[in-house]
Amino acid sequence: MGTVNVINVAAKHKPAWYQRLYSYSIANGLWITLKHFIKAAFLKGAVTLEFPEKKRKFSNRFRGMHTMKRDEIGRERCTSCFCCMWICPADAIKIEAGHVTPEIQHLHPEDKFAKKFEIDLLRCIFCGMCEEACPKGAIYLDGPAEMAADNREDLILTKERMMQKVGGPILGERL
Repeated sequence: MGTVNVINVAAKHKPAWYQRLYSYSIANGLWITLKHFIKAAFLKGAVTLEFPEKKRKFSNRFRGMHTMKRDEIGRERCTSCFCCMWICPADAIKIEAGHVTPEIQHLHPEDKFAKKFEIDLLRCIFCGMCEEACPKGAIYLDGPAEMAADNREDLILTKERMMQKVGGPILGERL
């Protein structure tokens, strides 16, 4: 292995006299800003979207808000197995299980159901591990992308806010 003479390398990369001036650095930065402005304003058009009127199109792999799915009959898919809660690296999911009584048997396919299901979006890192761990396909990250809120309580998703109104088959898997 060869050795490197540090003094010779530093002498080769010594800046010129005009590069050491403060005004040269300012002009160089302004030139970069001007180039980006001209590209955005005149050559390619606007880069921003008029948000409420126009919405961004996301790919099918985009991880948005959490949604809970129903099956073809309209029953809740979640059987409160706690797999999503255990695998969550941010500890953002809290589940409280309940036993199915004969009065609500038509709403749940098995003996247990999620009486309370909450996801704290302030803790969630949207990794999708809950989606992969669910054996019943009950939770997906395919909801809307708008996640702005005025207070902390709005950033805690409850089962009622996540649950789909109409059920259906799960179409394929994520890519």
